[in-house]
Amino acid sequence: MVAIENQSQGQRAAEAAAQPRIPREARRLLHEMAASWADVADCRALQVIPLKGAMTNEVYQVRWLNGAPAAAAAADGGEAEAAAREREVRKVLVRIYGDGVELFFDREDEVRTFECMSRHGQGPRLLGRFTNGRVEEFIHARTLSAADLRDPEISALVASKLREFHNLDMPGPKSVLIWDRLKNWLKTARNLCSSDESKKFRLGSLENEIAALEKEFSGDYHGIGFCHNDLQYGNIMIDEDTNMLTIIDYEYASFNPVAYDIANHFCEMAADYHSEKPHVLDYSKYPDTDEQKRFVKTYLSNSVSEEPDTEEVENLLQSIEKYTLASHLVWGLWGIISDHVNDIDFDYKEYARQRFEQYWQKKQALLTS
Repeated sequence: MVAIENQSQGQRAAEAAAQPRIPREARRLLHEMAASWADVADCRALQVIPLKGAMTNEVYQVRWLNGAPAAAAAADGGEAEAAAREREVRKVLVRIYGDGVELFFDREDEVRTFECMSRHGQGPRLLGRFTNGRVEEFIHARTLSAADLRDPEISALVASKLREFHNLDMPGPKSVLIWDRLKNWLKTARNLCSSDESKKFRLGSLENEIAALEKEFSGDYHGIGFCHNDLQYGNIMIDEDTNMLTIIDYEYASFNPVAYDIANHFCEMAADYHSEKPHVLDYSKYPDTDEQKRFVKTYLSNSVSEEPDTEEVENLLQSIEKYTLASHLVWGLWGIISDHVNDIDFDYKEYARQRFEQYWQKKQALLTS
């Protein structure tokens, strides 16, 4: 659905209910920005296009066109979009922060990370901020799909890019965040849940589970790096002319064991957030042994010709296998909390149920292996 802002008053009134929810403050900021661009004839002649797949924020593409948008709107679907692209002169991304995000991360910390990543040349530039969101540079690249993650060539690009990401020299303490995050999110989930919900999700037992994992993994970090912590396909973009990847959306980024970040990426291969049932996970799509080994070999390789040590590959694979447990707990708790504070159309509770189910199954499998 595309909202065309410079319609007649009658058209606007008729379509008011279908308009994307861009705050007035954000629209004023967009108008001010466009007014300073010489190639934009009318700063108010913008289109707002909702982007699917976001589960923490609402995300929109905003573009300015030359010519009369009404003519393009009257054209047939695909023809209208093709005509609009030809007349497009500027494009930005608007991110409206989701409800309750302060329960997951500090927004000011996230903005500082965003700005630092931009200085490293790793992501889009920050163009402006408003009370409940921001305007970002629009990256002219394609967001990966769920199927892309299974493509060996793209998977190798992701592995190399992730190593580069992990080696970034970011400010702040280099301490592991995962355990404090789990403890804090468990406390929040307990406060939000009814006693029946707590029993259903076995929240009463998770404090001991987290403590046991922290103790078991102590010293088994296989290196600490700056981790994305949410590397699903929608947070990776590819320039198909250069095959260059860009990792985006750093809300959950922090220093953590690199094995955890890779484990989380593998777990995300079970998801397709653009399907008819985006909350449903298919763990038959979890990468098999060969796929995991290819990814880890590429990750550990310093050059195209240099093969990593076999023992190093096996050790990292074993760490990744164990850290899937932490990934399932993190996103299970995230689902419970989100169900109480977020109104995005996503079945968070069912998503949480699946992640916890995988946790208990994986734990049992590791105990018996």
